[in-house]
This record gives sequence, C-alpha cells and structure tokens, in this order.
Amino acid sequence: MSSSTFISAILIVSCFITMFCCVHPAAALSTTALRMAVWSDSKAVKEYQDFLASGAQTITLTEDCPSVILVSPNEMNLDIHELNPMAQALLKLGRGDDVILSPYQPLPALGENEYPIYITLPPHEILPFIENLDDAYKLRNSDFCFFSGGQYGNIEEILQQKGLCRDTMTQILIAGLDIAGNRIGDVSVNLGPDSYGEDKIAGECASCGKWKGSIAQRLESRQIRCSTDFYRDWRRKQWERNCLDAIFNLVGAVRSEPTTLADVANFYEEEVSDILWEITGSLRGWKAVTLLFGFEERLFGFAERVATEQQCTINDEMYPYILGNTVFTQSPKCLEYLHYAKNEMGLLQTVDLPPMTEESEPDLNLPNPSRMRQGNLRADGLV
Repeated sequence: MSSSTFISAILIVSCFITMFCCVHPAAALSTTALRMAVWSDSKAVKEYQDFLASGAQTITLTEDCPSVILVSPNEMNLDIHELNPMAQALLKLGRGDDVILSPYQPLPALGENEYPIYITLPPHEILPFIENLDDAYKLRNSDFCFFSGGQYGNIEEILQQKGLCRDTMTQILIAGLDIAGNRIGDVSVNLGPDSYGEDKIAGECASCGKWKGSIAQRLESRQIRCSTDFYRDWRRKQWERNCLDAIFNLVGAVRSEPTTLADVANFYEEEVSDILWEITGSLRGWKAVTLLFGFEERLFGFAERVATEQQCTINDEMYPYILGNTVFTQSPKCLEYLHYAKNEMGLLQTVDLPPMTEESEPDLNLPNPSRMRQGNLRADGLV
C-alpha cells in the first residue's frame, strides 16, 4: 500500500469515528492527556437520552406577553434607570406592561396568569434565590427564565444541582445583545456564506425552553438575532460562549499591557487554540458536549470584529461562573495560565486553584510558541 493510500485510509477511519461519536455519545472516548473517564457527567448523558426518548421533532413558540422581571433585592428602591442593564433592556424591549419585583415579593396576576419570570439576578445570587423560594414561586419554577453569557457567566451546575436544567426550562444566551450604556442592539457577526450559501453567524443570542419564543420575539422587535433551539443545541452554544468569556479573557489578562479581546484574536491565536484543543476534549469527556462545527472561526471572528474595545479581565467574583468549571481547571494548559495569573500577575487572590498537573509545564514562558499545538480548528483555514 502506498503512503498516500495509507494516509487516506486513516483519514476515512478517523472521520467515521468522529461522526459515530457525535451520533452515539456513549461510544465517544476522551483523548485528552488527563485520561479522564468517558462521560464523567451522568446528568448530561441522561438529558441526551431523555431527548432521544421524547421523539421531539418540532419547536413550539410562545408569543411575547406581560412578564415579571426579578431584580436583586438591593435594586428594589432604585430608579428604573438605575436597575441592572438586563432588567432595563427587557423593560425597553417590552410593551410597557412588565412588572419589576424582588424575589421576595408576591407574584402578580398578569394576562392569563402564566407568563415568563425573567431572573436578572447576578450569578452569585442565583443559588440563594433558588434555595429560599416560597411555595408560590416553587409552583411557577417552570416559568423561570435564566440568562447566561457575558456578565451572567455559566450557571449550568447550579441549575442541574437544583433540577432546573431540562428541555422545558427557559434559558437565554445573551451573546449577541449589546446593552452597554443606553444602547440596545445586536452585535452578532455575519462571517459570510458557507458552502451551501447560508450565512455563518457568530455571537448571536439563543433561547430554549418553554418561553423561548417570547424572549426571541421581544429581542427581534429591535432586530436582535435570537435563535430558538432544543436544549441540547442551545447548550452547545452556551459552552461555545463560555469558551470565549473564559479563554480569551484569561490569555489577554496575563499581559503586561492592557489587551482587548480583539488583540487576543489577532496576536495570540495560537495560545488560545492550544487551550481550546484541550477544552473540546474536556467538554466531550465531562459534559457530553461536542461544540458545533466551525466554532473556532466564530469565536475568533466575533472577537476580531466586535470586541475591539473590550478589555480582557478576570476577577474573583465571576471566577466560579466563567473559569471555575472542571472543564477548564482540568485542562493542563488552562491551569498553567490560571496559576500564572495568580502567582505572577496578582489576580484571583481569593481563589483556591487546583494544583498543577504532571502534564503542565512548570515554567510558563508566555511569549514563546506553544509546543502543544496539534492542529488547526478554524474552519476558514487560517493558521
């Protein structure tokens, strides 16, 4: 057999294995240096099995309607223009019949008495809120709408712990929503047509669950893209955004000079891609999640075109919801950067990081080219 024929055979077998693993998650193997167990998160496997058993084929969309917007108890006495940006945006996008409440105020009767309850609490207040629900709120937990991405991070583990991560639970990824200052707009990016002539969109908002149609309609009233997805597809988009919030910010935050997300995309692409290689393995092994094809092109495309002024930051308060997940801390390369950020840059001083693994290089010399590069994930072919 010629060498070219042998290589072609290997590529065909590799493609078959990849497609087989995507369709049959239980057959997938983690190939990271961590040698982790296959499908470490049993909840993720159970959710996927439940979806297959449901036989769901179509998405039913609800209309926008009068809603409750929950804000932190610390905000209840503030002027409407001093509420958190998400609450303000929801009010402005609505029809003027929404109600602002603290989590400890009784729910009102609105419309047909079934309506979305948008929870705009910061991530660190989500768990106390869920643990202290009164009976009226417990009866309405199917109407809760949780946010993720950006300032909301990733609260998947909290929701799973409390049984609130499922197909019917409404979750909203605000990746493409610009609510800085008085602006409300769409910041998703059109990367051009794919091989089928369809536009490739990076960084769009996405929703899933019972009220996905309502929030999508509300956002689209201002021409803000918002896909309506099954939970399994939405979850892939959530983790894709989490990779941007975590890895791009981490790589940029350890620089001696202020660095934007666009700078990271343009000048530190190899470092980011090295970590993403490990993260994709961790996601398959720990969360039963395979990111959608072309995810790296979308991440870099979004950062290059949109985040030209967004400074890279990591902080102690948001660490548990951005970088603290096992998916990131079990990545040797990511863990190197975290220890460097803490020990050399003075960041994350109140965070207890996991110890460095044997696979991690003890001396992190950031400017040097990485020795861990294994290939190129970008769908546009850039290196």
